[in-house]
Amino acid sequence: MDDVARLANVSRQTVSNVLNAPTVVRPETRERVEQAISTLGYRPHASARRLRTRVSSTIGIRLDPITNGISGGILDRFLHALVEQADERGMRVMLFTASDTDDEVAQFRRLRDGADVDAFVITATTYDDPRIEWLANEKVPFVSFGRPWGVENIDDPDRLWVDVDGQAGVHEATRDLIDRGLRRIGYLGWPAGSGTGDDRRTGWELAMSEAFGLGPADLAALITTTTEGVARARIAIEALFQAGTELEGLVCASDSLALGAMMAAREAGLTHFPIMGFDNTPVAQAVGLSSVDQRLGLVAQGTLELLMGATGRRVLPHGTGTEDPRHRLITPQLVVRRSSHLALVEEAGGTRTGDHERKEEANE
Repeated sequence: MDDVARLANVSRQTVSNVLNAPTVVRPETRERVEQAISTLGYRPHASARRLRTRVSSTIGIRLDPITNGISGGILDRFLHALVEQADERGMRVMLFTASDTDDEVAQFRRLRDGADVDAFVITATTYDDPRIEWLANEKVPFVSFGRPWGVENIDDPDRLWVDVDGQAGVHEATRDLIDRGLRRIGYLGWPAGSGTGDDRRTGWELAMSEAFGLGPADLAALITTTTEGVARARIAIEALFQAGTELEGLVCASDSLALGAMMAAREAGLTHFPIMGFDNTPVAQAVGLSSVDQRLGLVAQGTLELLMGATGRRVLPHGTGTEDPRHRLITPQLVVRRSSHLALVEEAGGTRTGDHERKEEANE
């Protein structure tokens, strides 16, 4: 750094600012320092810097066990986007494993105490999540992918979060079926008590109530619940068809549930029974399933903005520096595929205008 400073005719601190906080340096000075860095082939010594500053330029995130081969791939896609965008900011992402929530908190402590990471990203949030409480109380920088369900103040600056607006996405999917002329549209979701699942179900309830004036009892009669999994969803919908359901279509909380429902519908000979999924997984694309895309690139972008600012290259101290709002709620995108599971209709231009984005794809 001394050599760079001499060649660029600036102070050593200015060189440090160019490397760590370039926005505070005048453009012409920054350009001169960057030219000197290029000429000398200077590269910061990451290990030495970490020992001196206790800054690792690393973000830690738990690699969850894959419990579902379909919707379980969502985390993989998020990680890919996060790693790519973090690299553009000079940051690395460290993956670690944990057997349960308590073990994950223990890993937080170990990695924090060893200065191995500067911040954490947590996923799959739950009501009164103990991981969120520990990180907030210890004032460790973190962002959760998923809302801190159950807190009184969703904008608490100690609990930064990014989430996908599941209510908006399911509302749009339900509206798409309503606009096709369907009235008895069912909902296949998870049992009550899941923050994410409850949020998605609310989108269906709002769309059905707005369109048809349905009350709580009418809505409850159209809801089927089961735990996550293709086989469980297939069994639940098979039972529905065997009981002589009058449903004309189905909106599902995930692609796994939707795939199970599709299998049950085809087994019952209902090859044109309309079904909507959520997550837009590769499986949905392969089988021609319409689904709600979470736009995980924007989720990763929002995560890094909350941790580091709009253009920063270093994690901000806990509770400081991040601009309002203290969260990012990403509007998802409905992807409609023209395949055998959707009744064909004529749509001018193939796209319906509305508050939320919608994309139509032809099934290859």
